[in-house]
Amino acid sequence: MKKNILKMMAEANDAENNPQSPPVSPLSRSRRGSSVVSNVGKALNTLSESSSIVLDPSKIDASPYQDRFESDSEVGEEIESLAASIRAEGQKMPVLVRPHPKEEGRYQLAYGHRRLAAIRLLAAESKTPSEVTIRAFVRPLDDRELLVEQSLENGVRENLTWIEQALWAAQLRAAGFSSVAIEPVLGLSKTPISLMLKVANAVPNDIIFAIGRAKGVGRPKWMTLAEACLKDGEEAAARIRPILETNAFKSADAARRIDLAVKAARGGEDKRPEKSVRELVANGRTVGRIATGGGGTTISIVGQEAGFAEWLAERMDALAEEYFSSTTGANRKD
Repeated sequence: MKKNILKMMAEANDAENNPQSPPVSPLSRSRRGSSVVSNVGKALNTLSESSSIVLDPSKIDASPYQDRFESDSEVGEEIESLAASIRAEGQKMPVLVRPHPKEEGRYQLAYGHRRLAAIRLLAAESKTPSEVTIRAFVRPLDDRELLVEQSLENGVRENLTWIEQALWAAQLRAAGFSSVAIEPVLGLSKTPISLMLKVANAVPNDIIFAIGRAKGVGRPKWMTLAEACLKDGEEAAARIRPILETNAFKSADAARRIDLAVKAARGGEDKRPEKSVRELVANGRTVGRIATGGGGTTISIVGQEAGFAEWLAERMDALAEEYFSSTTGANRKD
């Protein structure tokens, strides 16, 4: 069943291990992602020849390989929309699970993450949650096969972000897949995959997940963060972690979060001098402010005191002349 991705990976590994034999190219270099998508229909048709069974959704655990940003608001909206569709039209496609390798009577999900989440949402909203079930195919998959099945689902997701692909590539590599075998799964060539692995290995996962799936943010920003982390190692990560809980970080979009993380990794937060502000007071009322920071000193006069502002501006040259002619001004350090 559904051997297209398995076959492509096997051919890729054979080509790598036997370089003198004619290589079988699983995907065209001109458009690598298209073959994965075009073969999905064939794969699912093969699966549909098997009978699905009905399971209690509470007995299905997530895959041990994480490829999702669970707390992302966009994902939550998509699951709610899918739940509404299933409520109205029913579950159109079964999920794929394997028997849990350690807990009898339970299962682990291979693909269908959002369908499972949507049906769990429906169960939580139901007055009779025990009657809410999920249709599933059950297959005895080992860890390697489970990764391949998850990769198939990821291959047809149009909204995978750059960092989601990077994390998935890292997990495939950790499971023993070569870069050549990973290429047809992600629909990418060797160089982009190499850069993804560099980022995934350089930036700690907790920092990546705090930043989020970063929709619309591509390789350059992530590479900048990776370089900053590589430069100082764990010290850079230790400088980043305190800012992850700040309001400034949490309220920022993903691109800005990366900028803040880079700045912290480089020690920028510790080096920025705090700005001091004092009020100019005359006759018991505030007429202006003097702000001093790393960029210099700024004097501002409130709008209602336009006459004072003009009077001060006319005398600034004379005041400067008086200061620089004095002993203090003459002895200043340049």
